[in-house]
Amino acid sequence: MVDRDDLPAPQHGLVVTHFLTVRDIAVSRKFYADIFGGQVVLAENPTIVRIANSWIIMNPGGGPTPDKPDITLTPPEPGDPVSAFLNVRVADIAAFYADAQAKGGHFLTEPLDRKAELRCYLRDPDGYLVEVGQATGMLQGVFANPPASSS
Repeated sequence: MVDRDDLPAPQHGLVVTHFLTVRDIAVSRKFYADIFGGQVVLAENPTIVRIANSWIIMNPGGGPTPDKPDITLTPPEPGDPVSAFLNVRVADIAAFYADAQAKGGHFLTEPLDRKAELRCYLRDPDGYLVEVGQATGMLQGVFANPPASSS
């Protein structure tokens, strides 16, 4: 039996979760539980992993359903453009980075100083991008430079 408090099922208001279409439930479930210290709430149908104050919900892809007509869910393919990503904030990015690497996390770069924050990115087993950041300068009112204008 699953404890209601472990599920993303608010008694009042709402909660926000993140849904991922994955190729291999077991591999993705292990990644999010291990790398982010998540608690597996449901193993399958759907897979739910509670991470800190949020949940990752995972299921394999599939075609349209009555509540989402004309929508097909698929995990990203290598080289696909990225239009959204998971953003994880940590208290100590150096410790998180070292721990995640030891557990098999593959980062694009080491944590880099972006003026307002330290940050780096990793990909999950399906290729989803995950940003990991630690607030630094923004805590003192120092923010990143605005993006260059495109004209």
